[in-house]
Amino acid sequence: MRHKLSAIAVASALFAAQAHAAPVDLSSWTVDGNGNWTLAGDNNSVFQSLNSPPTVFHNGENSQGKSLSGSITVETTADNDFIGFVLGYTQGDIDGNDDTDFILIDWKQGDQSGWEEGMSISRVTGPIQAGGTDVTADTWTHTGNVELLDRANNLGDTGWEDNTTYKFDLNFTSSYISVYVDDVLELYVTGSFSDGAFGFYNFSQEDVRYAGITEDVAPPPSEVPLPAALPLLLSGVGALGFFGRKKRKAA
Repeated sequence: MRHKLSAIAVASALFAAQAHAAPVDLSSWTVDGNGNWTLAGDNNSVFQSLNSPPTVFHNGENSQGKSLSGSITVETTADNDFIGFVLGYTQGDIDGNDDTDFILIDWKQGDQSGWEEGMSISRVTGPIQAGGTDVTADTWTHTGNVELLDRANNLGDTGWEDNTTYKFDLNFTSSYISVYVDDVLELYVTGSFSDGAFGFYNFSQEDVRYAGITEDVAPPPSEVPLPAALPLLLSGVGALGFFGRKKRKAA
């Protein structure tokens, strides 16, 4: 069922979540795959420096029922590939555990070899390492073990920009997943989702930083506006500078 909320209710829910969110210490998180993930001295940001096959940096704990926030920045003008997140992840899922079933949220900067720029959400039920950075890998083409569920509402055909910091907010529950970028609802999917870790994801994209990670309790579905409710959100909180959208990168 789709829920429409008033602008005041939406704004109140989002501001309340920000007020109670607790910072996350990344020092206990785990690397999967061949990426080079380097923690900052304050343990509040991590930098992935390699152009590598799929790699994940995750919290190693069941994360359903959580709301996770932070920022992501590609700190280079080189390359145009995938950045993103995993939900419901288990160590070894890159190579395909017997019960692999996690959610992949990825964002590609440019069109290339069978996949278009933009943000999408997929369900992964098998190994994703095969092929390395090969453009025929399941995680590149979103086929085989990677089932495309949806593309983002606004960023579905828009790539990320170089040296630009994006704010993200994700809600992960057993029945819904929502993703905001710069306070704009980009993805909302419902279903039955497996529990598991939250993590950062890179594929063939170097020099990416995730920072300022916080977590809180995810709101119930009735407090998450769907795209149809966005005009109400804009009219109610636009004057506060609550909404921002990145421009499409020039060709």
